[in-house]
Amino acid sequence: MPDAVLVIDMLRGFMEAGYPLCCGEKTRRIIPHIEDLLKQEISHGSKILFICDSHDPGDLEFKMFPPHCVAGTAESELIPELAKYPGEIVKKKTYSSFFGTNLEKKLKNLKAEKVIVCGVCTDICIRYAVSDLQLYHYKVEVPVDCVASFDEKAHRSALEHIEKVLGARLTLSTGKEVIKSKFEPAAEVVSGATADVYFARTIEILQKENLNLVATMEVFPRHDGLLCGMEEVKALLAEVLPAGEREVWALAEGDTMTAKEVVLRITAPYQSYGLYETAIIGTLAHGSGWATAARECVRAAGGIPVVSFGARHVHPSVAVKMDYAAVVGGFTGCSSIAGARLAGLEPSGTMPHALILIVGDTVKATLLFDKHMPPGVPRISLVDTFMDEDKESLRVAEALRGKLQAVRLDTPGELGGVTIELVKKVRARLDQAGFNKVGIFVSGGFNPERITEFIAGGAPVAGFGVGSYVTGASPIDFTADLHEVAGKPIAKRGRIPGITPNPRLKRVL
Repeated sequence: MPDAVLVIDMLRGFMEAGYPLCCGEKTRRIIPHIEDLLKQEISHGSKILFICDSHDPGDLEFKMFPPHCVAGTAESELIPELAKYPGEIVKKKTYSSFFGTNLEKKLKNLKAEKVIVCGVCTDICIRYAVSDLQLYHYKVEVPVDCVASFDEKAHRSALEHIEKVLGARLTLSTGKEVIKSKFEPAAEVVSGATADVYFARTIEILQKENLNLVATMEVFPRHDGLLCGMEEVKALLAEVLPAGEREVWALAEGDTMTAKEVVLRITAPYQSYGLYETAIIGTLAHGSGWATAARECVRAAGGIPVVSFGARHVHPSVAVKMDYAAVVGGFTGCSSIAGARLAGLEPSGTMPHALILIVGDTVKATLLFDKHMPPGVPRISLVDTFMDEDKESLRVAEALRGKLQAVRLDTPGELGGVTIELVKKVRARLDQAGFNKVGIFVSGGFNPERITEFIAGGAPVAGFGVGSYVTGASPIDFTADLHEVAGKPIAKRGRIPGITPNPRLKRVL
């Protein structure tokens, strides 16, 4: 029996700037993944159903949301990237894909056993569609790289609800199971070996004096930024804090934060966590610094995918956490295997110059890559090793006929590096030969300024690889202060005693 794919609200009104309910440029990163999903499912004989908002001018929904996607307007049209795929349109007037539509009948006639759900917004229409499908007892899959929302925090929360409460299977566009992010505190951290020695000495003194008062510690950043590292901190606290005597409040991974805003508050017997102050603020400092730098690149890219290529610029013991932080910052992928696993993704990467140099020819190396790599691995060829990039791109495209998804330019500085003119030249050669669907991925020294320059210059780039700008980012300094001991407000000079209010904090332990 064929499967069904529900593509929900991938409309101009939600995906293009200028409309009242545009979800933002960041959400456009799911478009190429949905295209890959549709190509794959169509080849398997699956039925594609485009579920589309199509409102009357006075719909009751406009009491909750601004008027949007009124029937017959450009706003209610499928985005051009997806309109070319064969499928049937199902119009809806609410956030439910079933209420007032004939979707139930279509799925019943199709006799689909499994329904794949993708589109926007994860926390609204996607979530309700999954809920309704479960009531009809369908097997439901949600590819996490094919759903998005204007609210990243709500997006993550909805995915958790979809999996843990509604029982849907979270996958990737390739059909593979999502590898869950998991942090396990390192033995050296738990033992206290990574702590500043004065904390170890403090704990030793308090233990000898049998003094273990309940204390509240608050952590705040010195600068604005994007919070990252909190999941790792939570894993550490869950292991070391006594279960019946702990209360932990925190902002969520990926939340924006402002200077001096409390992002973490711990209340527990001091001896249970005092030794880990160094690890806590160090984890947040580096993770937030990397994630904030990644977000700057993502904003500059304006919806064009950005991938972390920074693992080679840092010590391997921290490369995993750096790549994870880049994904938290908005990168669509990362190159290290362990970093991608931690982020719940498949690792991203093409081929190195080494493979091409050993094989002796770019086309032969690319054909071998295509021969031996699984179908889910993108066919992207590195085209700057032996010949001019435009000529090499054409040779590879002709050899792979329809299978080549992109070429990567990583021209060394000795030859002038990757330039706007070079990208345009390669694009022109590919287009002239009929390979207009082959994208161009660029890497080598990119940062927000250079990304902005390429976009402003009209460089037809399909993706950016960024390394040293993220890895070289300065950590965001964090400070941890005790604000209450044994129920009494306290603080060092210059700080205000007592709990610092922050309504954004949520209890996590």
